[in-house]
Amino acid sequence: MPTTKASIPLVLLRLVMGWYLLVDGYLAVTTPNWSAQGFLLSAKTFPALYAWFAEPAQLWWVNPVNAWGVLLIGVALLLGVFVRPAAWAGAILMLLYYFPQYHLPKVPHGYIVEEHIIWCVVFIAIATIPAAQSFGLSRSLRKTFLGRLPVIWRFI
Repeated sequence: MPTTKASIPLVLLRLVMGWYLLVDGYLAVTTPNWSAQGFLLSAKTFPALYAWFAEPAQLWWVNPVNAWGVLLIGVALLLGVFVRPAAWAGAILMLLYYFPQYHLPKVPHGYIVEEHIIWCVVFIAIATIPAAQSFGLSRSLRKTFLGRLPVIWRFI
């Protein structure tokens, strides 16, 4: 994909979001005894659903999937590989982080829209605007054996 003036701010947006998630994920992965349990148990919207995720029977997989998922989304966005699936995963994650925090529709500073919704929209833009996916390792990966596999090629 040729680089255009329009792709520069979109790639920068992708890189900034990638860095943000990489650092956040790294801190979660490397912090001893890090857990999402407190966040999940304080849910104000859908409290029963989030309490289920906070149960000890679920935390064994919720904590590593959350921490490593955030880290790997950040890595993918920074490297420019698997950008579309990573951005869609980021959008879903932001929605999952959004709902438990507030008594909807009221959120601080207004109604419905706050930073997680904005980040969700940013991730959707990164996933759907091809210019945001330029400048990365995906072109090089497509030339490898792995990148030529139809299942993989569609997601690179």
